[in-house]
Amino acid sequence: MTVHLPAFGSLLRRGATHLLESTIVPLGLFYLMLTVVGFDGGLIAALSWSLLALARRVVLRRPIPAVLLLTTGLLVARTVLGLLTGSVFLYFLQPTLQNFLIAFVLVATVPTGRPLIAKLADDFCAFPAAFREHPRVVRVFRRLSLLWALVFLTNGAATLWMLAKATVGNFLVVSTAGSWSVIGLAIVVSLVWFRRALRGEGITLRLGPASAAA
Repeated sequence: MTVHLPAFGSLLRRGATHLLESTIVPLGLFYLMLTVVGFDGGLIAALSWSLLALARRVVLRRPIPAVLLLTTGLLVARTVLGLLTGSVFLYFLQPTLQNFLIAFVLVATVPTGRPLIAKLADDFCAFPAAFREHPRVVRVFRRLSLLWALVFLTNGAATLWMLAKATVGNFLVVSTAGSWSVIGLAIVVSLVWFRRALRGEGITLRLGPASAAA
């Protein structure tokens, strides 16, 4: 079996779009409004962006990425907690603890036919149905779920330590750079592992449409 995926540039643009929309822009808006207006302004700006991004996809009837749903839902809970307590520490403690929650969910969905990591992968690359349901592909996604559970546990422990030691500005810069460095490395490892595991089953992944690959 040969599965033709979108070209690498298309995958990169799609991944960057989801990352900007769900994570980087809300975080940047929060810090900007925190320094200009104050804590409450930062909370409202970040949440407003995420809700508008979600509403835009609903109005235009576009697919809603699982990562956007996940981050928006978590952001609503963080904002409510932040407005009620007025505590910057608790606002950032919640997503830090959510790393451990996501790790638990990843492990919990391993026995299912469609692990969470497989659903998140569809946000960046829509795999054909026959490919997604292949027994070997399901097994690989289950193993990748365990890898990503470890990644989120590592991120959670590291950001928790940073939150206790650093100022808000330093925490945002160092924790964001550190977290995405670990995630970037995990993505590379996942892709290499995914491709090698499938090759052993006679499944070849090719980037670009079938005509271009031929």
